[in-house]
Amino acid sequence: MSIPVVTCGLTARECVTGLEKLRGPVTVVRWCADLAEVIAVCQTGLARAVILSTDAGELTASLIERFRNAEVAVVALATTESDQHRLDSLGVAHTEADVGAAALAAIVEAAVKLAAEAPSPGIDSVSYADPAAALGRPATGPPLSGSESAQTEVGEVMAVWGPAGSPGRTTVAVNLAAELAAGGRAVLLIDADTYGASVAASLGLLDESAGLAQACRLADQGSLDLMGLNRAITRLAVRGSHLGVLTGITRADRWTELRPAALTKVLELSRLIADVTIVDCGFCLETDEELSFDTVAPRRNAATLCCLGAADTVIAVGAADAVGLPRLIRALADLEAMVPTATPRVVLNKVRAAAVGRGPERQLREAWDRFGPSRPVDAFLPADFSAVDSALLGGSVLLESAPRSPLRTAIAELAGVPIEQLRRSRVGAGHNEVKFSRNGVRLLGKGPQRSGL
Repeated sequence: MSIPVVTCGLTARECVTGLEKLRGPVTVVRWCADLAEVIAVCQTGLARAVILSTDAGELTASLIERFRNAEVAVVALATTESDQHRLDSLGVAHTEADVGAAALAAIVEAAVKLAAEAPSPGIDSVSYADPAAALGRPATGPPLSGSESAQTEVGEVMAVWGPAGSPGRTTVAVNLAAELAAGGRAVLLIDADTYGASVAASLGLLDESAGLAQACRLADQGSLDLMGLNRAITRLAVRGSHLGVLTGITRADRWTELRPAALTKVLELSRLIADVTIVDCGFCLETDEELSFDTVAPRRNAATLCCLGAADTVIAVGAADAVGLPRLIRALADLEAMVPTATPRVVLNKVRAAAVGRGPERQLREAWDRFGPSRPVDAFLPADFSAVDSALLGGSVLLESAPRSPLRTAIAELAGVPIEQLRRSRVGAGHNEVKFSRNGVRLLGKGPQRSGL
């Protein structure tokens, strides 16, 4: 059976005559003028493979994922060594531009066979809204399995997530990262909230650079490596240790810069440079099929779904009051439906007697046992609004501004860092304190640096 193929680019167009003369396994059904036309043709089901040359336009990770969602194999014609290296990073089959017709046909056959053996994303893909899902079309393949790079993943990814209503996701994420860093771990804090990124403001950083968007841009181009990721990271000094930060997008309308294919690459590399990567996620898990019924469009909340799916641990933060607790219970049901592999650790924040009555932990535990899921509450974080306000005003963390705060103690226990260990680390040199320059910029201390952070 002949494989229908579309081509794009001048170099790829020159191969058409040779492929047609073979009268073999490959049939060129269309030559497209640009990548937009290629995508449109592939989404109609007209082709099973596409041959692209580098002069057709920039081939990105997001574009490749779009082809894979359409179950179309991609073969690129590379003209330079740098192009070959970038295509290898993107996982695209490629060959030299002057390849013979028979050899090119064999490469196309192999790429199509490999694409057919791979699990199809179907409607489980978090990157693009599939209008067929709204019509009840069944998935075209099993769910995606773990990444092939899992063998080289050495660090842990921890996602901090919670429902709408400001339950304290960023406060927990920032201070959890600070406690782990001060405890001797190499920590990378990523702000992936596409609605209201606030990690930079919480730490007193200038957030114009949007480090995560910069890293995702390089990953989308296939040029992100460990050196490039390190350049995008802002490094802070916390109790003499180093904390790496990838700041979030500065405006909510920039959410399209955090494409899941690129974000997945960033998370994979973060495992190689950090013992623990903590991701501050957005709240919304809603999919967009009904909103984009007439087209295949990027999903608004794909970054959050991507981070939750890639995380080894999900910390679900909810507000401990009459509004926040029901929201968390409903949100956990949505999380189970959208990310079945997630096993969240439930954390109730802002615990106080004024909101739930005398003996707040006992009251909350009884309410959770009665109305909540079978999963227990892992931690109760007491409300300490004055300490949090003081830390926010100073652009610091509770470990620095309010080390005796009960909230700081509870977060340290959640992180598994002994308080006594942190107290002993203060004995001796005064350089463990966080320092600021005259213009208010946080400077690195002299503590040891691990794993590139």
